[in-house]
Amino acid sequence: MSLLRPERAVVVAVDLQEKLLPAITNHDDVVRNTVLILRLAEVLGIPVVLTTQYRKGLGDVVAEVKSVAPPGDSLDKTSFGCFLDEGFVSHLGGLGGRDQLVVTGVESHICVAQTVLGALEMSYQAHVVSDAVGSRTRENREVGLRRMERAGALLSSAEMCVYELLGRSDTDAFKKMLPLLKG
Repeated sequence: MSLLRPERAVVVAVDLQEKLLPAITNHDDVVRNTVLILRLAEVLGIPVVLTTQYRKGLGDVVAEVKSVAPPGDSLDKTSFGCFLDEGFVSHLGGLGGRDQLVVTGVESHICVAQTVLGALEMSYQAHVVSDAVGSRTRENREVGLRRMERAGALLSSAEMCVYELLGRSDTDAFKKMLPLLKG
């Protein structure tokens, strides 16, 4: 696995939905850190894919996330793992050969884990933002993280991802992100 590079990366925010998030133990951290990653994606021109799990029943992406994501609909799915959804796979394939996924979302042990395992099967590098994923219980969050890491995913934090993708402190991108990192 190599360092994250903006020209190779795609941010995948999994199922950050209105009816799911209130039950997630660390939902405030998940949302805050996902928003940070999405702001970085905007600054660096990194594509973003938002997904929903059965939107009709579980609601749309929460407003805090939707407000900083690129315009457009999230990809709705009924499969737990995104790679079992042909629309997701097709959309990802149309992004120009990007092979690094930066993954946030819920739930760590279900949709996030199955998405990451699917990514690894398809030869993507999977970078899981550990402080931007959650589950209804801390135990399931931890089990999901351990399973993904054992399978070959890289775990990092939101701040670690930001600095890795920025790469340098002498750029306009760094200057734009610095106020968000200090907050």
